[in-house]
Amino acid sequence: MGSTSELGDFLRNRRGEVRPQDAGLTAHAPRRRVSGLRREELAMLAGVSVTYYTRLEQGRASSASDSVLDAIARALRLTDDETAHLKDLAKPSAVRRPPAERPEHASRSARQLLAAMTEVPALVLDRRNDILAWNPLGHALLAGHADRQSPDQPATRPNLTRLLFLDENFRTLYTDWDEEAQLAVASLRLIAGRHPDDRRLAELIGQLVIQSGEFASRWARHPVRTCTSGVKHFQHPRVGTMELAFENLHIPGDSGQRIIAYSAEPRTPSEAALRLLGSIAAGPTPDSRPGCGTEATDGAMTGSPATPGTPR
Repeated sequence: MGSTSELGDFLRNRRGEVRPQDAGLTAHAPRRRVSGLRREELAMLAGVSVTYYTRLEQGRASSASDSVLDAIARALRLTDDETAHLKDLAKPSAVRRPPAERPEHASRSARQLLAAMTEVPALVLDRRNDILAWNPLGHALLAGHADRQSPDQPATRPNLTRLLFLDENFRTLYTDWDEEAQLAVASLRLIAGRHPDDRRLAELIGQLVIQSGEFASRWARHPVRTCTSGVKHFQHPRVGTMELAFENLHIPGDSGQRIIAYSAEPRTPSEAALRLLGSIAAGPTPDSRPGCGTEATDGAMTGSPATPGTPR
């Protein structure tokens, strides 16, 4: 995840998506070798020299100012999230010592909060989307086929993005899997740009690129987007269709941990389904023996890479 190559790839990708006519330019040549903007056209629109822009795209300009990056972002018609990502890639933090590879855990207070949220599915995630803790209803909503204690041990800890692409049980939860997959990759791109020195994050991305062709093709398109709240549509195997709102609540500090909680509109079928799921979650822990949903998903559920398979 070297920021130099990522920056060049990102700029070339976005430059290729902007048509000259959309940028107010007239294509004089009857046959253009590129469908998007040429380097010299983008440099002109951004008000920088072609040489400077070329050096930036090649990762050889290390002192780009915010004003220059903002001008390039405007010329490329970037969103706010994409502009922030551009700056993360172009202006990485000063030389940093890689963070210590210590397993992360949810704090006692965060676990206590989850336990108190008896009618709301909730879980604690780190910035890589590893599940650090969940309450019974959160477990029943997202991964009832998994061991409820799996977040407690880093070696068996589920990861939401890995589940989405490598676990068929989890994949079928979403009525619009394509939209969910696109958002997951776009969010991961944003985090990767902010933390280029995160080895475990790089390993996760590498595993997904190797094992999932669907992830690899989306990753290559460099989507960038963050989503802190919204609505998700589920087709749950135990209680059927549910439409649930979600909120990401960031925990103060520099850990990057957050709580995500789901809720249903009052007096709706989704609320009734969520209550039914809560009664199921309050019962005995589901059988997690091989043959009940865990055997085929070991590689997706655990934090350690599975044996590479044929990409989908």
